[in-house]
Amino acid sequence: MAEEQPPTALLPLSDTGSEATAEPRPMIDSDDECTRPSRQHEQHLPTKTKNLFDIEASGGRDVPARAADWGTIMRLAFQCIGVVYGDLGTSPLYVLPGIFPDGIKHMDDLLGVMSLIIYSILFIPLLKYVLIVLSANDNGEGGTFALYSLLSRHAKINLTPTRQIEDQNVSNYNLPTPNRRNQRASTLKSALETSKPTKCLLLLMTMLGVSMLIGDGILTPVISVLSAVSGVKQATAALDDAAVMWISVAILVLLFQFQRFGTDKVGYTFAPFLVLWFFFLAAIGIYNFVRYDPAVALGFNPWYIVSYFERNGKRAWASLGGVVLCLTGAEALFADLGHFHIRSIQISACSVLIPSILLAYLGQCSYLRVHPQDVATVFYSSIPDCKPLYWSQFVVAVLAAVIASQAIISASFSIVQQAMAMGCFPRVKVVHTSAKYEGQVYIPEINTFLMLACVAVTLGFKNTVKIGNAYGIAVAMVFVLTSCFIILIMVLIWKTHFALILLYCLTIGLIELAFLSSVLYKFDQGGYLPLAFALILVSIMLVWSYGYHKKYSYELQNKVSPDQLARIVTDPKILHVRGLGLFYTQLVQGVSPVFTHYVARVPVLHSVLVFISIKFLPISRVPLEERFVFEEAFKSERQLIFRCVVRYGYKDARKKEDGFEGMLVRRLKEFIETSTVRDDVDEGVVEGEGAMEVGRHIGMVDEAIRVGGVVYVLGESQITAAAATGGEEGRKDWRLYMKKMTLGCLYNWLSRCVRQPDEVFMIPRQSLLKVGITYEV
Repeated sequence: MAEEQPPTALLPLSDTGSEATAEPRPMIDSDDECTRPSRQHEQHLPTKTKNLFDIEASGGRDVPARAADWGTIMRLAFQCIGVVYGDLGTSPLYVLPGIFPDGIKHMDDLLGVMSLIIYSILFIPLLKYVLIVLSANDNGEGGTFALYSLLSRHAKINLTPTRQIEDQNVSNYNLPTPNRRNQRASTLKSALETSKPTKCLLLLMTMLGVSMLIGDGILTPVISVLSAVSGVKQATAALDDAAVMWISVAILVLLFQFQRFGTDKVGYTFAPFLVLWFFFLAAIGIYNFVRYDPAVALGFNPWYIVSYFERNGKRAWASLGGVVLCLTGAEALFADLGHFHIRSIQISACSVLIPSILLAYLGQCSYLRVHPQDVATVFYSSIPDCKPLYWSQFVVAVLAAVIASQAIISASFSIVQQAMAMGCFPRVKVVHTSAKYEGQVYIPEINTFLMLACVAVTLGFKNTVKIGNAYGIAVAMVFVLTSCFIILIMVLIWKTHFALILLYCLTIGLIELAFLSSVLYKFDQGGYLPLAFALILVSIMLVWSYGYHKKYSYELQNKVSPDQLARIVTDPKILHVRGLGLFYTQLVQGVSPVFTHYVARVPVLHSVLVFISIKFLPISRVPLEERFVFEEAFKSERQLIFRCVVRYGYKDARKKEDGFEGMLVRRLKEFIETSTVRDDVDEGVVEGEGAMEVGRHIGMVDEAIRVGGVVYVLGESQITAAAATGGEEGRKDWRLYMKKMTLGCLYNWLSRCVRQPDEVFMIPRQSLLKVGITYEV
């Protein structure tokens, strides 16, 4: 590992290939003394436009939490009911039928199951997610990638070497100075940073969490809508299971057609219906609890859990796969955090969600103590015998199921956007559906995939029992993965006392492992479905991430040296024309080898050339004023060359109407002005001469745009496995064949099938020039 340079040391445009595995340093040449700021004159520089490369890396700064008045918090608490809690709130539709698929064998089993439900809800959604996991947010954003990015800021676990010291100066990077006195945190940080298998494992866990959440986005609409629509059979005998199935398919297709309107318009509109739904749940639960058997309140005694397991043994353990269904939606609660305030979720969860569903389960168990034969249809059977009330509850149940589906589908879109920003998912079209909330997105390709998968699952399974088995695996797997990340955060970031970490592992950790072992037992009863989805999605993400990393490493090892760049620019055979050339490259540390390939075939350079790298930081958003970071790479009488890193968070929206080109030119001029002033101060140049040089350089930029316009140059690269050496060829190394298959076939095929870089970067096609190149890695 190369020794990390101080923040004011500046990186050469090219070093040896070994830097692919070294800690990246800032981008400017440390040997160029004239570009290094002088300490004694630094205070005279304009503060507003100060070059970000020269800011001291202080280890990050503390950012105050998102402030909100109580009126705003209470309004958000109402709004999040219509977005966050739909899945958790609709679980009473299908939980008890999933726990007792073969009927109730002993009446006291209801007390044991009631106790399991009570303490599962108190430990997982309430204690774990509402009180603990919400605190592990990434600047207000939640989800699996938020946890991964939080760890990435505190430890160098990203496999792609794009990390720069100056990134820590982004105002919401929020990286506290490591406490070296805490030996556990220091030891864990070192272990994570020095072990490549551990880095790969963390990335694989993140991908698996994303895949399972997408699987949740498939199964939640199916089980919620099927369970809600099944109430029709209670009202009329003319409809059978086939009719329920086809009605559910129609509702699902309509549901996915409404996704393009976004969570802001769909979810918030139906928040009053969810409030009504929770009111019905609580009111009917209280009615059944009082009328039938209030003794089910004994379920608050955890001893009934022990009795339940003693009485039923393996059957009780297998029933945990049904109990876990009462927790579905807890993971979406965290994934949807970015739209709300933490306090608003905590207030609404404790005052509305938890009491309502607990009362609903108490009422259902009380009803079953008298009518155990109705366990398969307990939700609708337990509604008081009143036709207007029954149909009102039916309509509200269907609406609640649709809204619950909307929430998890939107969370799937959000987490795919995060994965794509981190280079772990193929490029797909992202549509921002709300001008008010940037985090609300719609992805047409994912929406179509989810819709077709939902219809296929509905037609294939036809009922909620097998779907519940599949659903449980997706939910339990996400729970366990989230706990693994939380434990790492407790040790590395929060520096929690060891006794509390051990207590978490022995309570919540063991409960989740018990749930996971139970649902895996039902693998052949539908549990294979989410694992099959996860296998497909993880394979796609692994192929894409591997190819992306290999391509970046190749460019890093073969980047253009400063001397080579100077020779190319000063070569008399190169024609210089007026114009602003924007050369896009994924390389953050230096100039891409695509540039030499371009010049060799098109020996023409624009008078102002900017190498642009789009980079995503491991934070949710980057403030607009801190997005562009420039560096001067070459300067002469007829040529200006700069490098620019454009930094985004994984939640930042990039839209055509944002005026990217105009913003880049403005920031470029600001950089020219401040960097020239700094150089003049360092070199003792009089103020008038410095102003003339600033005016001349800014005039070159203006003239380039006015005369030649803006031209976008984009490298279009393919990668292929390098030819085998003699020894490898003789051994017929299977790893070489796998590499050829992964890179030469799968990655390149995915690259052709998904959105192309010019679409992702929103480059106007009339000004686009593509340069094709093949990398042998």
